[in-house]
Amino acid sequence: MSPVPHPTWKNWAGNQRAAPRRVVTPGTTDEVAAAVRAAADDGLTVRMTGTGHSFTGAAVAEGVLLRPAGLTAVRSVDTASRLVTVEAGLTLRELNRVLDDHGLALANMGDIQEQTVAGALQTATHGTGRDTSGLASQVTELELVLADGSIVTCSRDERPDLFDAARSGLGALGVVTAVTWRTVPSFLLHAREEPMRWNEVLARLDEFDADNEHFEFYWFPHTEGCLTKRNNRVEGPAEPLSKLKHWLDDRFLSNTVFGAVNRLTHSVPAATPFVNGISARAFGARAYSDTSYKVFTSPRTVRFKEQEYAIPRERLVPALRELRSLFARRDWRISFPIEVRVLPQEDAWLSMAHGRHSAFIAVHVYHRDAHEDYFRGVEDLMTSLDGRPHWGKLHTRDAAYLEKAYPRFRDFQAVRDELDPDRRFANPYTRRVFGD
Repeated sequence: MSPVPHPTWKNWAGNQRAAPRRVVTPGTTDEVAAAVRAAADDGLTVRMTGTGHSFTGAAVAEGVLLRPAGLTAVRSVDTASRLVTVEAGLTLRELNRVLDDHGLALANMGDIQEQTVAGALQTATHGTGRDTSGLASQVTELELVLADGSIVTCSRDERPDLFDAARSGLGALGVVTAVTWRTVPSFLLHAREEPMRWNEVLARLDEFDADNEHFEFYWFPHTEGCLTKRNNRVEGPAEPLSKLKHWLDDRFLSNTVFGAVNRLTHSVPAATPFVNGISARAFGARAYSDTSYKVFTSPRTVRFKEQEYAIPRERLVPALRELRSLFARRDWRISFPIEVRVLPQEDAWLSMAHGRHSAFIAVHVYHRDAHEDYFRGVEDLMTSLDGRPHWGKLHTRDAAYLEKAYPRFRDFQAVRDELDPDRRFANPYTRRVFGD
């Protein structure tokens, strides 16, 4: 282990910073346990960071910051059972590469692969799916270091309450050091991306949801324009985008040009509706097929801040209509498209889709733009619809609200009280959302 005094840490978006008392980069689970015991001796709290892709203060460390860079081993790959165990600091990008090398894949995932596996899991990262759920539902076992420095494993059969609580536990129950994934045979996805107008998307939303394994769409505020994305399994052979087309669409238009657009609208907010109209028309229809993770994920280089809420799926269309009406009543100039996804119910206690078929509405702003008024207005709407905020994305909810939103919230608190009565793994964010 290599302790470093008084460093400064910040997240990817630059809106969260920390200056912990010390930083430790453990190379083994035993070294994590030693760091936790040493922190307890010094009366310090402990948090492990990922790659900083949470917009909330989930990873902010006040006492000891554990960096995951030394915990990246692939411990086992069993192609017969399709169970794969990797250490917490391995990125999803590397996990996808390892799985692909062994003819395996994650059944579903979000739209980036830069996070560590533990960081993505602990904040309940999800994708979109008709039948397949988020990352929390693809885990069969966790290894954790608890507040007393002990090392435990949990699964559906071994300490099941801890397993259900810790799969998306924000690191508040212990430091996750290894994850065992239940994978599937590798597969190809056929992607069909098509621009559509707002009224058509809303009229056909149930159809798109029912007829596609993975459906999502983006609405460009201040316009009628939407971009729909339908991903379904195909046998092959793969027909990927050409290198030129990939560079033009996913690198140049979606990142280089989009970054310039946001710098323009940041300087001249009044230009936003006009610019969004151009953006909505810039993305034409396209279709291609490729290895699943290459279709699920896309490069994201333009920095932003984000808020996302999960609401009951049956409330999605009314929520979207009311959200659009807010733009007519409020003085918002928003350059980022609004993202809409769906997910079947999950059983992890703090999954945003726990116990209900859910729809997700995500709003973003350029990282240099003010977000408070926009996010507050959207949040007011989402909470009126029994919304649950994404643990890694900006929101203002506290334990009093979340206790009503999650049926097993008090059970989670009870597990936390048992395992970490001294709040070794607390920080300002966990104190707010879990209550202390």
